[in-house]
Amino acid sequence: MPLHEEVSALMRMVAAEVMMPRFRGLADAEIAIKSAGEVVTIVDREAELRLHDGLAALGLGARIIGEEAAEEDPALLDGVGEGLVWLIDPLDGTANFAGGRAPFGMMVALVENGSTVAGWILDPLNGRMCHAVRGMGATCDGALVRARPSGAPRPRAALGTHFLAPDHRARVHARADLDLDVVPVPRCAAASYPRLAHGEDDVALFQRILPWDHAAGALFVTEAGGLVTHWDGSPWRVGGRGIGVLAAASPWLWERAADVLLHPAAGLVEEDRLAA
Repeated sequence: MPLHEEVSALMRMVAAEVMMPRFRGLADAEIAIKSAGEVVTIVDREAELRLHDGLAALGLGARIIGEEAAEEDPALLDGVGEGLVWLIDPLDGTANFAGGRAPFGMMVALVENGSTVAGWILDPLNGRMCHAVRGMGATCDGALVRARPSGAPRPRAALGTHFLAPDHRARVHARADLDLDVVPVPRCAAASYPRLAHGEDDVALFQRILPWDHAAGALFVTEAGGLVTHWDGSPWRVGGRGIGVLAAASPWLWERAADVLLHPAAGLVEEDRLAA
């Protein structure tokens, strides 16, 4: 069985056996606070263990880094941009899942020296599998995908600014209102990236760059014809030094969004420099 089919089958099995039976059925004791504004569930942990074992059995000899394992041992991320690495986000959109609402998803990426080689994004509710291979395009359920704009009068932009300080968030949104139609964020990267390819959103902004949140999605959008960069305009990569992510369904939509969101008045590029 080809690698993309083996990984897809593994993800679907874990979603069917671990995730979906507990959707809207979690006990209070199965939900815990991970950090400020972040929760973790028994599903995150059990799904990650199953995915870890399944990927290890494929025999590629790659390091395997899951979100929950890295939460327990941050040293796992040392050298994440070196060599061959599997990245696992066992349950993206955990707060949505724990609240009994969509969207949520599962993501796996294979990365080599910081560049994503292949990525998988599963929507467990409808079974849709988004997949991309570097240099070979993007597909959904086997059908080729080309990113398209929403067609809205102003680009639809989902701005993940909830981790910014309130005054900084206000600056970014004030700039965005000049030329973008700001829409609610799904709080789920596994939904945000496919929305860019399917004409639902035109632009997505993220502050945090945890590798499992972006490796699969950034490749998917890029292979579909979109553009994904750090806030300084450098290409997004696993282990990159830049901060933040600006993604768009096409290069011209990226340019239009960058004109307002990456303008000095928004303060994002300044924050990027300070973090360097």
